[in-house]
Amino acid sequence: MTSIDDSGASVLSEPEREILTWDTFGAASRELAQTVVDSGFEPDIVLAVARGGLLLAGSISYALGVKACGALNVEFYTGIGTVLPEPVVLPPMLDDGHLRDKKILIVDDVSDSGRTLEKVVELVSAWGAEVKTVCLYTKPRTIMVPDYEWRRTDKWITFPWSDLPPVTAGGAK
Repeated sequence: MTSIDDSGASVLSEPEREILTWDTFGAASRELAQTVVDSGFEPDIVLAVARGGLLLAGSISYALGVKACGALNVEFYTGIGTVLPEPVVLPPMLDDGHLRDKKILIVDDVSDSGRTLEKVVELVSAWGAEVKTVCLYTKPRTIMVPDYEWRRTDKWITFPWSDLPPVTAGGAK
Protein backbone atom coordinates (compact mmCIF):
# COMPACT_ATOMS: atom_id res chain seq x y z
CA MET A 1 0.00 0.00 0.00
CA THR A 2 1.26 3.48 -0.76
CA SER A 3 0.35 6.87 0.57
CA ILE A 4 1.64 10.38 -0.03
CA ASP A 5 3.50 12.21 2.74
CA ASP A 6 3.46 15.99 3.37
CA SER A 7 6.25 16.54 0.84
CA GLY A 8 4.33 14.70 -1.88
CA ALA A 9 6.58 11.63 -1.80
CA SER A 10 5.15 8.12 -2.03
CA VAL A 11 5.47 6.16 1.19
CA LEU A 12 5.00 2.40 1.42
CA SER A 13 2.83 1.48 4.35
CA GLU A 14 2.28 -1.85 6.03
CA PRO A 15 -0.82 -3.59 4.62
CA GLU A 16 -3.79 -4.04 6.93
CA ARG A 17 -3.60 -7.55 8.36
CA GLU A 18 -5.92 -10.35 9.36
CA ILE A 19 -4.25 -12.37 12.14
CA LEU A 20 -5.06 -16.08 12.40
CA THR A 21 -4.08 -17.73 15.69
CA TRP A 22 -3.44 -21.43 16.25
CA ASP A 23 -6.62 -21.71 18.36
CA THR A 24 -8.73 -20.02 15.70
CA PHE A 25 -7.12 -22.19 13.02
CA GLY A 26 -8.19 -25.33 14.92
CA ALA A 27 -11.77 -24.14 15.21
CA ALA A 28 -11.84 -22.99 11.57
CA SER A 29 -10.57 -26.30 10.24
CA ARG A 30 -13.25 -28.20 12.19
CA GLU A 31 -15.94 -25.80 10.89
CA LEU A 32 -14.74 -26.34 7.32
CA ALA A 33 -14.75 -30.12 7.76
CA GLN A 34 -18.30 -29.94 9.08
CA THR A 35 -19.31 -27.84 6.07
CA VAL A 36 -17.88 -30.51 3.74
CA VAL A 37 -19.76 -33.26 5.60
CA ASP A 38 -22.99 -31.27 5.61
CA SER A 39 -22.72 -30.80 1.82
CA GLY A 40 -22.69 -34.57 1.29
CA PHE A 41 -19.28 -34.62 -0.43
CA GLU A 42 -17.24 -37.61 0.75
CA PRO A 43 -13.69 -37.28 -0.58
CA ASP A 44 -11.50 -40.30 -1.25
CA ILE A 45 -8.38 -38.12 -1.10
CA VAL A 46 -7.49 -34.81 0.52
CA LEU A 47 -4.97 -32.96 -1.63
CA ALA A 48 -2.99 -30.04 -0.19
CA VAL A 49 -1.70 -27.19 -2.30
CA ALA A 50 1.77 -26.87 -0.78
CA ARG A 51 2.92 -25.14 1.16
CA GLY A 52 0.04 -23.01 2.42
CA GLY A 53 -2.56 -25.76 2.33
CA LEU A 54 -0.49 -28.44 4.08
CA LEU A 55 -1.57 -27.85 7.68
CA LEU A 56 -5.20 -27.22 6.80
CA ALA A 57 -5.30 -30.35 4.62
CA GLY A 58 -3.91 -32.46 7.45
CA SER A 59 -6.38 -31.03 9.92
CA ILE A 60 -9.34 -31.50 7.59
CA SER A 61 -8.30 -35.03 6.63
CA TYR A 62 -8.22 -36.02 10.31
CA ALA A 63 -11.59 -34.35 10.94
CA LEU A 64 -13.13 -36.17 7.95
CA GLY A 65 -11.45 -39.49 8.76
CA VAL A 66 -9.80 -39.56 5.32
CA LYS A 67 -6.39 -41.23 5.50
CA ALA A 68 -5.44 -40.76 1.85
CA CYS A 69 -3.61 -37.44 1.65
CA GLY A 70 -1.25 -35.93 -0.84
CA ALA A 71 0.30 -32.63 -1.81
CA LEU A 72 0.95 -30.77 -5.00
CA ASN A 73 3.72 -28.17 -4.84
CA VAL A 74 2.79 -24.96 -6.62
CA GLU A 75 4.76 -21.72 -6.54
CA PHE A 76 3.15 -18.41 -7.43
CA TYR A 77 3.66 -15.87 -4.64
CA THR A 78 7.28 -14.92 -4.02
CA GLY A 79 6.53 -12.29 -1.35
CA ILE A 80 3.86 -9.85 -0.21
CA GLY A 81 2.20 -8.75 -3.43
CA THR A 82 4.88 -10.26 -5.70
CA VAL A 83 4.06 -13.14 -8.00
CA LEU A 84 5.50 -15.13 -10.87
CA PRO A 85 3.90 -14.61 -14.30
CA GLU A 86 2.02 -17.92 -13.91
CA PRO A 87 1.69 -20.54 -11.15
CA VAL A 88 4.35 -23.24 -11.55
CA VAL A 89 3.90 -26.87 -10.47
CA LEU A 90 7.11 -28.06 -8.80
CA PRO A 91 8.45 -31.58 -8.25
CA PRO A 92 7.83 -34.07 -6.86
CA MET A 93 4.83 -34.72 -9.08
CA LEU A 94 1.77 -36.70 -8.08
CA ASP A 95 1.10 -40.17 -9.42
CA ASP A 96 -2.03 -39.29 -11.34
CA GLY A 97 -2.92 -42.97 -11.78
CA HIS A 98 -4.01 -43.12 -8.14
CA LEU A 99 -6.18 -40.02 -8.54
CA ARG A 100 -8.16 -41.05 -11.60
CA ASP A 101 -11.92 -41.21 -11.06
CA LYS A 102 -11.58 -40.36 -7.34
CA LYS A 103 -13.38 -37.74 -5.29
CA ILE A 104 -10.69 -35.22 -4.38
CA LEU A 105 -10.88 -32.35 -1.92
CA ILE A 106 -8.26 -29.75 -2.88
CA VAL A 107 -7.17 -27.67 0.12
CA ASP A 108 -5.33 -24.33 0.20
CA ASP A 109 -4.94 -21.61 2.78
CA VAL A 110 -6.25 -18.74 0.65
CA SER A 111 -7.73 -18.15 -2.78
CA ASP A 112 -6.16 -14.74 -3.37
CA SER A 113 -5.95 -14.25 -7.13
CA GLY A 114 -7.37 -17.75 -7.54
CA ARG A 115 -4.85 -18.59 -10.23
CA THR A 116 -3.06 -21.28 -8.20
CA LEU A 117 -6.30 -22.96 -7.17
CA GLU A 118 -7.58 -22.76 -10.74
CA LYS A 119 -4.39 -24.42 -12.07
CA VAL A 120 -4.63 -27.29 -9.57
CA VAL A 121 -8.35 -27.83 -10.27
CA GLU A 122 -7.71 -27.95 -14.02
CA LEU A 123 -4.85 -30.42 -13.56
CA VAL A 124 -6.72 -32.77 -11.22
CA SER A 125 -9.98 -32.56 -13.17
CA ALA A 126 -8.11 -33.60 -16.33
CA TRP A 127 -7.37 -36.89 -14.55
CA GLY A 128 -11.09 -37.62 -14.41
CA ALA A 129 -11.45 -36.80 -10.72
CA GLU A 130 -14.50 -35.27 -9.12
CA VAL A 131 -13.10 -32.15 -7.47
CA LYS A 132 -14.22 -29.85 -4.67
CA THR A 133 -12.12 -27.06 -3.16
CA VAL A 134 -11.76 -25.64 0.33
CA CYS A 135 -9.83 -22.60 1.61
CA LEU A 136 -9.60 -20.83 4.92
CA TYR A 137 -9.81 -17.45 3.22
CA THR A 138 -11.11 -16.06 -0.06
CA LYS A 139 -10.15 -12.63 -1.36
CA PRO A 140 -12.77 -10.50 -3.14
CA ARG A 141 -10.67 -10.34 -6.34
CA THR A 142 -10.27 -14.10 -6.78
CA ILE A 143 -11.11 -15.71 -10.09
CA MET A 144 -11.67 -19.05 -8.33
CA VAL A 145 -14.11 -19.07 -5.43
CA PRO A 146 -13.66 -22.33 -3.50
CA ASP A 147 -16.61 -24.63 -2.92
CA TYR A 148 -16.07 -24.24 0.83
CA GLU A 149 -14.56 -21.22 2.55
CA TRP A 150 -14.22 -20.11 6.13
CA ARG A 151 -13.89 -16.33 5.71
CA ARG A 152 -13.61 -13.60 3.09
CA THR A 153 -11.14 -10.77 3.54
CA ASP A 154 -9.27 -8.19 1.51
CA LYS A 155 -6.54 -7.92 4.17
CA TRP A 156 -3.07 -9.49 4.09
CA ILE A 157 -3.34 -12.65 6.19
CA THR A 158 -0.79 -13.54 8.85
CA PHE A 159 -0.90 -17.30 9.40
CA PRO A 160 0.50 -18.77 12.63
CA TRP A 161 2.85 -21.06 10.69
CA SER A 162 4.44 -18.29 8.65
CA ASP A 163 4.49 -15.23 10.90
CA LEU A 164 8.13 -15.71 11.93
CA PRO A 165 11.18 -15.78 9.67
CA PRO A 166 12.81 -19.12 8.83
CA VAL A 167 15.03 -20.67 11.49
CA THR A 168 18.73 -20.22 10.76
CA ALA A 169 21.94 -21.74 12.10
CA GLY A 170 22.94 -19.97 15.31
CA GLY A 171 19.39 -18.62 15.75
CA ALA A 172 17.68 -17.96 19.08
CA LYS A 173 18.63 -20.31 21.89
